[in-house]
Amino acid sequence: MLRFPFSFVISLNMGPEQFKEKVLPLRKQLLSHAKRLLDDPADAEDVVQDVFMKLWDMRMELDNYRSIPALSAQMTKNLCLNRLRECRRGYEGLDGLTKEHPSPQPDAQLEEKDSVAHLMRMIDRLPGIQQTVLRMKHVDGFEVEEIASLTGSAPETVRVNLSRARKKIKDLFFYMERR
Repeated sequence: MLRFPFSFVISLNMGPEQFKEKVLPLRKQLLSHAKRLLDDPADAEDVVQDVFMKLWDMRMELDNYRSIPALSAQMTKNLCLNRLRECRRGYEGLDGLTKEHPSPQPDAQLEEKDSVAHLMRMIDRLPGIQQTVLRMKHVDGFEVEEIASLTGSAPETVRVNLSRARKKIKDLFFYMERR
């Protein structure tokens, strides 16, 4: 979840100058959010550009929303997820025809599903705070400073708990592999 420290109301007749002043400053946060969700920085740039285009198209209705930063963050997330789905469905070949990615074999799918379930069981075995910060960092995509403010901890404490959680997961994983 992306957090913005401010919220504002945009007037019904938003012109280009108001848009530049009120909406464009969100670019850095949106780009950071998109980069966390997508592997390719160029794709993240494209998503943010698409968000701004959509916001521009709906500029006359923006005052109907309580928080433009929250709306833009949700739009960014949704567009990133759409891109990831498109990548899974197929990719554009050199000849311009859509080609399907080869589907993993059923045994490989089952093995991957089992590995994910196994990893989640290992995370469930962590102490409460380590489990929480690990999920917030790697599942929810929060930054260390955001986790610190949400949990009421110092950033150094969050880093220590993340480090301990990762070490414990690694130890559990290698322990299970040796069995």
